[in-house]
Amino acid sequence: MDELARRQLASIAEVLAVAGAVGIPVWLRGGWAMDFQLGTVTRPHLDVDWYCWRDDADRLADLLLARGWLPDPRMPVESQLDLFAADVEVSFAYLGRDAAGRPTVGAGSWAGTPLPAGMLDAPPGRIGPLTAPTISVAAQIEFKQMYPVWMPERPRRPKDADDLARLRAGPAQADPRRARP
Repeated sequence: MDELARRQLASIAEVLAVAGAVGIPVWLRGGWAMDFQLGTVTRPHLDVDWYCWRDDADRLADLLLARGWLPDPRMPVESQLDLFAADVEVSFAYLGRDAAGRPTVGAGSWAGTPLPAGMLDAPPGRIGPLTAPTISVAAQIEFKQMYPVWMPERPRRPKDADDLARLRAGPAQADPRRARP
């Protein structure tokens, strides 16, 4: 594991501690969610992607900014919360709720769109001693498959195909020494 990955893991621990101390739920998404579900760091990551409820985002931002995180001016806060500390970037995509309380896209042109059923009900993932809530593997697979359809300007990248193969194979694929249950 390289030094950036170590700093990203430390940022995950920090976000979990800060959010957990005040009862703000957060969930890893993207590459780090995959790695936590597989139990190992599978590849380098550019950033750490999270979900949080839109209603919690301002308070979460205030808490992290008070700890020295800085806003990333490249992304409007109305769309998602993007922060950085040194070379570690984190982003919080917003979750909303429909009338029945189910999660929806919380901001942007897709706001109100239902998200996959059970997405937030996954068991926590783990890398070493660090445990983190993640979106479900099924949701991760659906997102990786559908991004090029939903957003044609974002074609599937080679890492997306590799991630899909890892997610479908499960933990044994990530680390051959780990047996599947």
